[in-house]
Amino acid sequence: MGSVNYYRILKVNPDASYERIKKSFKNLSRKCHPDKINQEPLRKNEFDASFKRISEAFDVLSDPNKRRIYDLYGKYPVDFENGDGNNNMEVDDEGVGVVESDLLCTLEDLYCGCRKKVNLVRTVPDEFGELKREEDILKITIKPGWKKGTKITFPGRGNQLRGSPPLDLIFVVKEKPHAIFQRDRHDLVMTQKISFLEALVGSTLNITTLDRRNITVEVTDIVTPGYEKVVPDEGMPLAKDSSKRGNLRIKFDVEFPSNLTSQQKHSVSRILSEAVYN
Repeated sequence: MGSVNYYRILKVNPDASYERIKKSFKNLSRKCHPDKINQEPLRKNEFDASFKRISEAFDVLSDPNKRRIYDLYGKYPVDFENGDGNNNMEVDDEGVGVVESDLLCTLEDLYCGCRKKVNLVRTVPDEFGELKREEDILKITIKPGWKKGTKITFPGRGNQLRGSPPLDLIFVVKEKPHAIFQRDRHDLVMTQKISFLEALVGSTLNITTLDRRNITVEVTDIVTPGYEKVVPDEGMPLAKDSSKRGNLRIKFDVEFPSNLTSQQKHSVSRILSEAVYN
């Protein structure tokens, strides 16, 4: 079992029924009740910590699935985080000889490629067959162009039960939402706000790419509903050949003026009446 013994915290046996676990939780939680804290305010931190421990234990042991995983592997099967400290992830036991966990990647990670350091904590038997927690560091290379759902396998680096071979550890790439770009296979799609005037007479767009380059895009066409400006070779790299890229597709959100004077309406009407319509 893991370093935290939930059964001991709730003062029940490992084969205790749900009813026994629930009863013990209620009895223990009364000792940390707010009324108790009001009576002994100097012990507030102690009571808060105790209630947190028993609540965590009850949350796990009262859930059949969580309890099964805990009985096999301890508090958490594997705890790890991205090397930049931004990702905290937990894995689930798939029951088929592997342990899978999400590996969160930004769109910049998948555009440029990167390396991630993963702090791994897994459960393995010691020389006496007792389960212990073992720390390790994994380095994962993310290649440019990888898509969500890509799997990276580390054979035999997952948890291990006594008398059984260690499980394979599999990371599944998950893509974090981006504030500007969306991915559509090999293309990148973005929406650009422009004025009604710019939609008619054209505009110059300054765009920062995912690898921090600044590119200039000239829009000379009249922007009609559904119009997209396609910039070749500024999309996502292809995983099989990162020298090739998809396209950048720019959609437009045209902002109309909220009010026009009579003179402005007359001028617009005169100009547009002379326009050529297809």
